[in-house]
Amino acid sequence: MPSSAPQPEQLHFSSDGRTPNSSHPVLVYRQLPLADNDYASAFENLFNSHLWPAQWRAGVYDYHHYHSTAHEVLGVSRGSARLMLGGEQGQEVEVKAGDALVLPAGTGHCQLSASDDFEVVGGYPVDQQYDLLRPDEGSHDEARARAQRVGVPVSDPVAGTQGVLVSLWREA
Repeated sequence: MPSSAPQPEQLHFSSDGRTPNSSHPVLVYRQLPLADNDYASAFENLFNSHLWPAQWRAGVYDYHHYHSTAHEVLGVSRGSARLMLGGEQGQEVEVKAGDALVLPAGTGHCQLSASDDFEVVGGYPVDQQYDLLRPDEGSHDEARARAQRVGVPVSDPVAGTQGVLVSLWREA
């Protein structure tokens, strides 16, 4: 990623008793300077090169969910959407092609609306396998403990080992 890569927005969410969220901030990169007009391939190459292998191309589920065993990167390859981050009482975020989001383990996310062509490329750090959980008071504490044990990746999926994720998440 060139040094001209934009600095990410940082969004902070705490547990709501149903969705664990994380002490690590969500990172939102806006309008990345991708060299290729094929954003999906460009995101796959970028994430793969930083040890966050791309695993799928699809939309975002339209129900609240989170992953307690892995961090996740979403690269918006086509279209636009309104997402809810941080759980049912979280924050609405608008994303469009060229944006990328890095969600620490435990962070709630849900698609509220999207253009017909909306697509994201999803990936996870090489040593992490994701689960899929819905907000729930009964499983919250166990899921939160699991999410807190997920290690900080060796690199930022967008900016590599010099990316802000590495230093920000080690501090949190």
